[in-house]
Amino acid sequence: MTSDYAVLTAELTTGEALQKLREEALDQETIYRTYIIDSDRQLVGSVRLQDLFLAPSKARVADVMERNTHAVTVTDDQEQVAQQVARYDLLALPEVDAEGRLVGIVTHDDAMDVIQEEATKDFHRVGASKMVRNMRDASVFMLYRARIVWLILLVFGNIFSGADIAYFEDTITAYVALVFFLPLLIYSGSNAGSQSATLMVRALATGQVWLNDWSWMIGREVLVALLMGLSMAAAVSVIGIFRAGPESALVVALSMVIIVIVGSVISMLLPLALTKLNLDPATASAPLVTSTADAAGVLIYFAIATAFLFPTI
Repeated sequence: MTSDYAVLTAELTTGEALQKLREEALDQETIYRTYIIDSDRQLVGSVRLQDLFLAPSKARVADVMERNTHAVTVTDDQEQVAQQVARYDLLALPEVDAEGRLVGIVTHDDAMDVIQEEATKDFHRVGASKMVRNMRDASVFMLYRARIVWLILLVFGNIFSGADIAYFEDTITAYVALVFFLPLLIYSGSNAGSQSATLMVRALATGQVWLNDWSWMIGREVLVALLMGLSMAAAVSVIGIFRAGPESALVVALSMVIIVIVGSVISMLLPLALTKLNLDPATASAPLVTSTADAAGVLIYFAIATAFLFPTI
């Protein structure tokens, strides 16, 4: 917020208003839109420089000003304020205190700086690391500290994938060929999940999606993931037939469909759940999504393989 802004009162004539702006223009951030206040500094409207210039010089500012001026409060989050400036393509946005008194404005260039800073934070969180302001000048220890916490936590998260594999050891021993398809299926679920999480985080950040849209978003994502899973299953089943036979191909194809659906839905729910808890949805980062999707994928794959193939051993 800046306090370098021009104000007028509704009682001035347009001629007096233009003269006042001429005297103050050099010291203000912008005069293209000026804000109208009353004797208590309450924001009552705004007026464009163009409207003042085109109006008769004896007309009152009250006759040409816009009374429904959108404003934000000083306690609003800076990212939300910047998003409003960008969404409505405003040159500036007035800020008022709890009593509605004008205390400053947020200009378009400052809002874009905030958006850039917040986007940088989100990118770092998506990569499960703390924000590093200057990558080129960052020290080794700073880069280490920014990344190590999440990586250690995810190491323990990946234990679940190993536990799933150990639990289905008999199935793997009987059908060693299943191991060939394990990385393919797991990475497919993780990739689909990362796409879903990225799209959702971005939609939440830009205000395109709200929390009460969750049921519609999840329903649509299930349909999209089903189509993607069927397409990917058709591709991998051909390899499965030649590599391990029709039964294994069926297991792999069915696993692909379910893994892609589950990975996509989980990855879309994570940002929504974090937003509901008033946490940053970008924390649903790619490594977190990958670890979750991997554990779920291993469990799904070997559970289906055991159900289809184990009775024939």
